[in-house]
Amino acid sequence: MNLKVSSSSLRLNLVILAVITAMAAPTTDAKCAFKAIFNFGDSNSDTGGFYAAFPAERLPFGMTYFKKPTGRATDGRVILDFLAQALGLPFVCPYLQSIGSDFRHGANFATLASTVRLPQTSLFVTGVSPFSLAIQLNQMKQFKVKVDEQNHSSSEKKPKIPQPDIFGKSLYTFYIGQNDFTGNLVSLGVKGAKEYLPDVVSQIASTIKEIYALGGRTFLVFNLAPIGCYPAFLVELPHNSSDIDSFGCMISYNKAVVDYNTMLNEALRKTRIEIHDAHVIHADIHSVMLHLFQHPSSHGMRYGTKACCGYGGGAYNFDAKVYCGNTKTVNGRNLTAKACSDPYNYVSWDGIHATEAANKIVAHAILNSSYFDPPFSFHKLCDIQAID
Repeated sequence: MNLKVSSSSLRLNLVILAVITAMAAPTTDAKCAFKAIFNFGDSNSDTGGFYAAFPAERLPFGMTYFKKPTGRATDGRVILDFLAQALGLPFVCPYLQSIGSDFRHGANFATLASTVRLPQTSLFVTGVSPFSLAIQLNQMKQFKVKVDEQNHSSSEKKPKIPQPDIFGKSLYTFYIGQNDFTGNLVSLGVKGAKEYLPDVVSQIASTIKEIYALGGRTFLVFNLAPIGCYPAFLVELPHNSSDIDSFGCMISYNKAVVDYNTMLNEALRKTRIEIHDAHVIHADIHSVMLHLFQHPSSHGMRYGTKACCGYGGGAYNFDAKVYCGNTKTVNGRNLTAKACSDPYNYVSWDGIHATEAANKIVAHAILNSSYFDPPFSFHKLCDIQAID
């Protein structure tokens, strides 16, 4: 089911939620049924895993909130960060980060450029992460084994890991699949890329069932955002002018995303029947992001399909030869892709990922529970904290 919400309804819901959360000042006795978050994903929810394995992050990434690069593919926080804050939990530490991590409230297995399907190429050839969903699941299984071992150990000094019963009290989030969808679009086109999608949704469903066997009971699965509105894809993907809608987005690619999201929701519906005592929730962030791209001014922004950090200016401010934060010599000239001074006015950070401002709006919509199938309320399970 693809949830449809009118523009006026979306704005009203977000305003109401903003008022509620602003009034709900954080308290020391705030309670939440979820004691941890375990996340599986790609760069949309990576909080430092990829760069823990392959250190290379640099400013302007992280410029807004952290004032330094933290391995997040945006200027500040990702949706996962806001969700953790709202549930009264600390930011979720990357599983691959060996120094300074605290896993008592979960772990983040996501890495930049991850796919659901096993990669058929190397990171150093095409840039695809080796940490696919199957690898992330194996990491989760190993994490649970180590937690059980450490908690049965006689050692007085325990590492910063959770109690063994945490796995049934956790929220499991999935934000992955975009790279499976976009990775071969140029070479295969929409029709060719769609052939892989049944396998993608099948693997997401089977991963949920495996985590269920480990004790997981609440699963929140984000669908895909409208990639036909992203500046990078508007520049890189082949299309005709007739394929551009009145908002400047590519019709054919966005339709393919809707088809994928419908397929994903159907797979999740079937999964709910198989594990009927679990919550398996489809989060329709596609609708929220589409509205942001189409009506940025409705959310206090100025630019929908133009990147904040990039090179080239114009309608998209994106050039694949000079990616955000990089300097390249092109035709004898040194070119630098710089960040704008006002990322809060942009939906797109670097042409591929959302800004912190956009991520915050999406997080508010998720917490409002208006975009869930089936209906699910965080407010009934947690004292929702204000997110700044």
